[in-house]
Amino acid sequence: MDFKDARTKLVDNQIRTTDVTSHAILRAFLTVPREEFVPSAKRPLAYIDEDISVGNGRFLMEASPFAKILQLASISEDDVVLDVGTGTGYGAAILSLLASSVVALECDEELAGTATDVLNRLDYVTCSVVTGELEKGYPDEAPYDVILFEGAIDTLPQTFLDQLREGGRLVAVIGRGLSAEARLFIKDEDGIVSDRFGFNCAIKPLPGFSKKAEFVF
Repeated sequence: MDFKDARTKLVDNQIRTTDVTSHAILRAFLTVPREEFVPSAKRPLAYIDEDISVGNGRFLMEASPFAKILQLASISEDDVVLDVGTGTGYGAAILSLLASSVVALECDEELAGTATDVLNRLDYVTCSVVTGELEKGYPDEAPYDVILFEGAIDTLPQTFLDQLREGGRLVAVIGRGLSAEARLFIKDEDGIVSDRFGFNCAIKPLPGFSKKAEFVF
């Protein structure tokens, strides 16, 4: 299979067609070998327009919504980014071509090990894979200029807004299914957080962010 040609088709047919116009983002998707971040048996499927299972109940997000999330975040080359739920590290590799450095947080040790191995082998030296509970973020390297989630969440814990630098941006897909919304949160110089709707987005959920059941009278 010609993976370079597959990357070109992914960009032209899946990403450009969904209003992603950032040249930096398009170049990143043309550059990173997506096939390296999926199980070997699934490499021929790496560029399909669907989520791809990478094991342990986790998925590599479809390229189009991920590209739109990146564009909404307005990442610059000086930014330090927290990538929450990095899985096998594909998103972190893309981010490393857009930002100064990436802290790739993963709760599954097996997936984190895979991400570390692949990112090191492909020489994405500005990515650092760390393990921990996703819902707690990673305060050791905070504050961050940008925080992204590689999956949907039911609620946004305050801890992430606390780990966001003044002037920083956070993008999260909140909710489940077709009613879920990608929202942009911005923390101003006074520490006040505002948010706005970005687009509707149905993606797989991340573990640890389920809304607790409430008792209803």
